[in-house]
Amino acid sequence: MCRLVSGRVSRKQVVGVIGLGDIGRGVATGVAAAGHDLVVCDVRPEATAAFAGSAEVALSPADLGVRVDVAVVAVVNDEQVRQVVLPPDGLLSTMSVGGAVVILSTVSLDTVRAVADGAAGRGVAVVDCGVSGGPSAAATGELVSMVGGGEDAVAQAMPVLEAFSSEVVRMGPLGAGLQAKLARNIVQYVSWMAAYEAQKLAEAAGVSLTRLARVIKASDAKIGGASTLMFRKTVAPFGPEDDAGLVGAMRTAAGLAHKDLGAALSLATELGVELPVTALAESRIDDAFGVGHG
Repeated sequence: MCRLVSGRVSRKQVVGVIGLGDIGRGVATGVAAAGHDLVVCDVRPEATAAFAGSAEVALSPADLGVRVDVAVVAVVNDEQVRQVVLPPDGLLSTMSVGGAVVILSTVSLDTVRAVADGAAGRGVAVVDCGVSGGPSAAATGELVSMVGGGEDAVAQAMPVLEAFSSEVVRMGPLGAGLQAKLARNIVQYVSWMAAYEAQKLAEAAGVSLTRLARVIKASDAKIGGASTLMFRKTVAPFGPEDDAGLVGAMRTAAGLAHKDLGAALSLATELGVELPVTALAESRIDDAFGVGHG
C-alpha cells in the first residue's frame, strides 16, 4: 500500500482499474508503465487476460477495493458506476480509510454526488476526472484530464492521473471535472455537426470532400480550431471598460463572419441544401465574438 512521505502520498501506489474498454485499457497500461502496482477488474475475462503479466486480476469490485489505494472507475454509464461502487458488496464496501476513488466515466452529477456520499462514510476520497483525447490518447498515456475534487483528494490521486495523462488540470471542487468534460463535448460534437454541414454544401457543389478535409486540417493548424476565441474569462459582451481596439477588431471579425456565412447560406439555397446549424450560427455569431446585443 502507499506510504506517507513528509505528509504527502508517495508516488508509487497500488492502483485498481475497473472497466477495461478503450479508455480503461489505456489507463491501466499507463498506470503499470509508471511503476504502480496494478489490479484490474472487468466482467469480460478476455479483457483482464491482456494484463496477465502486468497486473493482479480481481474477481469483483469488492475484491479489487480491498487491495488498492486508488481505484479508477472507467465503466460506461451511470448505472454501471453505481453498480460497481455503491452496493453492500461493491467497491466501497472493502476500501480502506484514506483510499481514493477516481470516476473516469462521463456520468451525471447525481451519480458523482451519490458516490461521494457513500465514500464519505468510509473515509474514502472521491475525484471526478473527465478525459479528452479518445482511445488513441489513452493508449499512449496522453489523455487530457479535467479534474474535480478537494485539493487533498486531487493531490492523492495526482500520481495516478499523471500516469495516463499528458496534461492534468484541476477545474475546481467535486463535479467540476465532469462539468468541464460536458462543456468540452459540446465543442466536439457541434464542431462535427458543422463539419457535416460543410460537407453537405461541398458535395452539392461538386467539391471533393477529401480535398476539403485536407485544406481544413492544414488551415486549422495555422489559424486554430474552436478554442481560438476562448481567451476571455467571461462570455458576457464586451463593455465600455474593455480595450477599444480589441472590441473594434472583434466587431470587424463578426462582420466578416456574417458576410461569409451569409454567402454560404445563399449558395445552400441555390443548391437546395438545408444548413440549420450554419443558419443558427449566422444569426448568433455576434455573441461568439463578444459583441452581441449591441
